Amino acid sequence: MQAYLKTFGCKVNSAETESITALLKNHQWEIADSPEQADAIIVNSCTVTASGDQRMLQALRKFRRCNPNAVILLTGCYVQAFPENASSLPEVDILTGTKNRNQIPLLLENFFRNPQKIYAVENFLSGEMFESLPQGMDSFHTRAFLKIQDGCNRFCSYCIIPYARGRCRSRKLSEIQELSRKIVSEQYHEIILCGINLACYGQESGLTIVNAVQAVADSGVERIHLSSLEPDGLTVEVIQQLSEIPQLLPHFHISVQSGCDKILTAMRRHYSSTEYASLLETIRKFFPECAITTDIMVGFPNETEQDFQETLAFVQEMQFAEIHIFRYSPRSGTPAASSSGQIPESVKKERAEKLSSLAEKLHQQYLHSCIGKTFSVLFERQKTPDFHQGHAENYLPVLVPANADENFRNCIFPVTITGIEQGKLIGVIQFSKCPNSSTNFSSAGKDIS
Repeated sequence: MQAYLKTFGCKVNSAETESITALLKNHQWEIADSPEQADAIIVNSCTVTASGDQRMLQALRKFRRCNPNAVILLTGCYVQAFPENASSLPEVDILTGTKNRNQIPLLLENFFRNPQKIYAVENFLSGEMFESLPQGMDSFHTRAFLKIQDGCNRFCSYCIIPYARGRCRSRKLSEIQELSRKIVSEQYHEIILCGINLACYGQESGLTIVNAVQAVADSGVERIHLSSLEPDGLTVEVIQQLSEIPQLLPHFHISVQSGCDKILTAMRRHYSSTEYASLLETIRKFFPECAITTDIMVGFPNETEQDFQETLAFVQEMQFAEIHIFRYSPRSGTPAASSSGQIPESVKKERAEKLSSLAEKLHQQYLHSCIGKTFSVLFERQKTPDFHQGHAENYLPVLVPANADENFRNCIFPVTITGIEQGKLIGVIQFSKCPNSSTNFSSAGKDIS
């Protein structure tokens, strides 16, 4: 039997899809390269925005048209947040939410025995345990995702995720240690820790994100990367302790959403712009060479032009290396969706364009600040016939000239940045030889592969 898997949404969803893939393989399923080949199609859904819902629904219709005989299983946040809507979808044969996904092979088996629609969505309860799925190992990637946290207690006024994911809960340290060792044994050099509200790791048991990062570091992995963070839990003590773990990469994606205190209060973000600025000052004190990236939403209900100008001024002051910009989209079931102060789409578009222009200026400034510096780069693939591509410690993509007989994949090299090419850093490798290459380089640096 063959299954085709499709993921929508965040890095947590990607990690969970890799886990579902491993789960299916453990039950003798093969993974199909296309939906047309599959006996079962599994869609892992996201529901952060209504437009995201529409892309997922279009994909379901496409899958049903191209493979009318396949069993379609829909899982993930959309199903958990909107179970009635999901259950009415004619394309879907099996529904399950964001818990008990260890049951997916059994659900498929049951449907093949008795082909009638299966509804297997369970509500979250207080004291919910972390869902331990198998660790996925995607051979295409050189960095491994490790999900260590789920759920969120924030209930921001625009966000449906607490309803789709439940309350905060964390993976046991012993499991993190075991899975990290397994990942390292598979020759991965970098582990990306991910979660719905990652900075809240361990709060239900008196632990912090530091404990999780140290557990991964003890596995011997060379690089540890934190995925998106909320400001919660990032105290001065936590940041200082993180800076003492040498494997932790100096890149922090910390959502701010707005630089206007009035809007932050309306969003229920639980911090002020001054507190956020203080957090960034602390991070830069302990990680002087770090890149800080963020998310910002424009056009939130009742956002005036003055409010937006405050955000622009704040962004300029914070000097973000990169900004992910979102136009506010009403999410059914959240308080902000019922606000009478909805902003016209034309205004949202205009503000997004202005913010994007500033964000690109700041991004270019950060890129140029890297020229002349030497970074440790983990190479992932040959981007073009002329360049190998990898990521520096600060998560910026780096290109180096390539030769036909070179294979840098999964190698870590020190690279001195010499310029910028197509929005990416370009540089030269500083030492002798890659284990996967027949090419020698003049040794001008330390072999850290």
